[in-house]
Amino acid sequence: MNDFFQQAQPIWPTNRETEMNLSVGFRATFECVKHQKVEVRVAASTLYRLWVNGEFAGYGPARAGHGFYRVDEWDVTRFCHAETNVVALEVVGYNVNSYYVLDQPSFLQAEVLCEGNVLAATNENFGLRVLEERVQRVQRYSFQRPFVEVYRLQQGFDAWRCDLEIADSDIDYSIVSNKALIPREMPYPRFACVAPSRVVGVGSVQKSELEWRWTDRSFTEIGEQLKGYHEVELDIVLSDETLSYKTHALQCTSNATAFPHRLGQDSFQIFDMGGEKSGFIALSLKCEAPLQLFVTFDELLDEQGDVNFLRFECVNSIKWELEAGEYHLESFECYSLRYAKVFVVGGACELRSFAVREYSNDEVWKAQFSCSNRDLNFLFEAARETFRQNATDLFMDCPSRERAGWLCDSLFTSRVALDLIGDTQMERAFLQNYALQDGFAPLPAGVLPMCYPADHLDGNFIPNWMLWFVLQLNEYSMRAADSELLEQLRPKVQGVFDYLARFCNDDELLEGLEGWVFIEWSKANDFKDDVNYPSNMLYAAALEAAARLYKVETWNEQAQRLRAKITEQSWRYGWFRDNAIRENGVLKTTKNRTEVCQYYAFYFGFASPETHGELWGNLRDKLGPTRRIEGTLDDVHPANALMGNVLRIELLSRYNEQAQVVEECVPYWMSMAEKTGTLWEHNDTHASCNHGFASHAAHVLRRDIGGLRVLDVVNKRVELHFANIALDWCDVRLPTPDGFVHVRWWREGGAIRHSIQVPRGYVVNVV
Repeated sequence: MNDFFQQAQPIWPTNRETEMNLSVGFRATFECVKHQKVEVRVAASTLYRLWVNGEFAGYGPARAGHGFYRVDEWDVTRFCHAETNVVALEVVGYNVNSYYVLDQPSFLQAEVLCEGNVLAATNENFGLRVLEERVQRVQRYSFQRPFVEVYRLQQGFDAWRCDLEIADSDIDYSIVSNKALIPREMPYPRFACVAPSRVVGVGSVQKSELEWRWTDRSFTEIGEQLKGYHEVELDIVLSDETLSYKTHALQCTSNATAFPHRLGQDSFQIFDMGGEKSGFIALSLKCEAPLQLFVTFDELLDEQGDVNFLRFECVNSIKWELEAGEYHLESFECYSLRYAKVFVVGGACELRSFAVREYSNDEVWKAQFSCSNRDLNFLFEAARETFRQNATDLFMDCPSRERAGWLCDSLFTSRVALDLIGDTQMERAFLQNYALQDGFAPLPAGVLPMCYPADHLDGNFIPNWMLWFVLQLNEYSMRAADSELLEQLRPKVQGVFDYLARFCNDDELLEGLEGWVFIEWSKANDFKDDVNYPSNMLYAAALEAAARLYKVETWNEQAQRLRAKITEQSWRYGWFRDNAIRENGVLKTTKNRTEVCQYYAFYFGFASPETHGELWGNLRDKLGPTRRIEGTLDDVHPANALMGNVLRIELLSRYNEQAQVVEECVPYWMSMAEKTGTLWEHNDTHASCNHGFASHAAHVLRRDIGGLRVLDVVNKRVELHFANIALDWCDVRLPTPDGFVHVRWWREGGAIRHSIQVPRGYVVNVV
């Protein structure tokens, strides 16, 4: 039939494949010989959860671009026995646009195989049921993700997953259109369950009048450009209902967690997971009478020690309405949290367990880093954890509010992937999602989505992010011998430059760009009209990178002309200025100067310590993580985590200031790591406290502290540089497609000694 399924066809309840937020259960039985390999192959839209004999066995699918569907292959042998086995899949078809999953018609295509023989297949022996216990007409979770979760349950609601005495529903289904299937190409999670480390708060809640309403755009802007249910259609407004229960008596505690716990009527407990976790919220309980159970969660506690479930533009709340009975409950969606507040209303219960079933990339444990500085070791683990939670099937910005595959962020995260995982498989899949598309309507021709797979019905895009995409392709060519994919992406690169050519003024500078011109999360974003010089610096660098990659000399020539014009116009009185405004037809450079603009200039080769020594001295010595405390150069607007701080560290490394890298790592990142165990989107806590690009700290540590400056797996080359830093020793072990690279250095008699082990055929150079 195809390379993935022998018999299975894609199916869905008849005439319901475009219905919003519809949950459907699929079930089949099979028999197998014990110890023979059994696997379940699955393709689906939108998301599914897999059970075998009532045990959690998988979740997916890995995401792909429009019109393509990745096939998961789950080895479920350990869940099977020699008698009759039951495979069950819960599939939710969202059918709304988001940055997380695509608005495409719902379906399931699944097959159970034993030693290559088909034991069950959709459209042949799978029964179906609509899972009405999940409330369908609810609000969106965020602007970037689909719906919140609300359930109305009776004991035994989940028995259909394994109890054959429960008959399948008598509903019609249809074989839907054939799907373009592609391999998963990503590692499979292990789904370990993590229990809380302690209880940090107890108390009671009290129903009260609603003092204010959460009116985020995900709630108020439902329409053609943002799909969902209008307020008048909702069965429940979860944000309102959760807000109506006020914390009445909060006692902050620090107690060890030992289940079971007694939760009295209208009471709560706040659990600390010990660090931020991303996964499925799971709990088991027994209630003697009907009650309402809420779980609210966040990455942080507020100033009162409570959970603010609306802190950063998403509804971090789940509700279960329960009849009397015993339950094991688990969220269908993946969430991120360090703290969870569990409270019951209208009844009491015995809470027997609480956990997060992790949905993370567990290939990261191959890499090892340790040194004589405990703080740096702690930062490496925070960076590893940040990557782990942001690299399930895409390089994501965050595993919480968005779970989106953003460009620019992906350039930094992809470096870490090679360090921690040892291959470029995930990066290839990330880029392939762009390569397989002919276009990205409704965006203008040539424009690449700022994040993908995603639906951008509002037409919004970031022109700068397309240029970071070109830079990532150039780096990818150095990480992977993949000329086929790079050639597939060549038309995309040409399209980007063709589109941007429309905005080139008489000096060939980009002027008056469309879309969301984004420099970084700082004052620099206010200085983007009309000619933004950081954007043009990036443009020149992208042209040069594409010229190297695709051997197009005209792109390089254009880049050199741009370099001359940018320097001529932007360099004023010892600083690079951020923008120029056109007044009465004349372009006038402004006085605006930002820290990040200077970093762009140095990072993209418009300046160096040799050509601009005084400016470099000011950047190195007077700016950075301590500048606000010292009050220096207050009229130079400070940089932020995304991405000025990263560029600063990169420049310190480039110009052999490793000792300062060590000094600045701690003030940049340590407070983040201490609060959440992960690294953040901003320098403060108002947004995501777990952002994929920030895992780049792991790359910095292996390079600048470990001395492993270059790891070239394509040309099988290692370059070592041991700087004079205030450490006694360091030990780094990284995976590669050919084996491990293991570098150790230590001080001995005033000198630095080292040892290195590399795979056969690798060349080592010490500089």
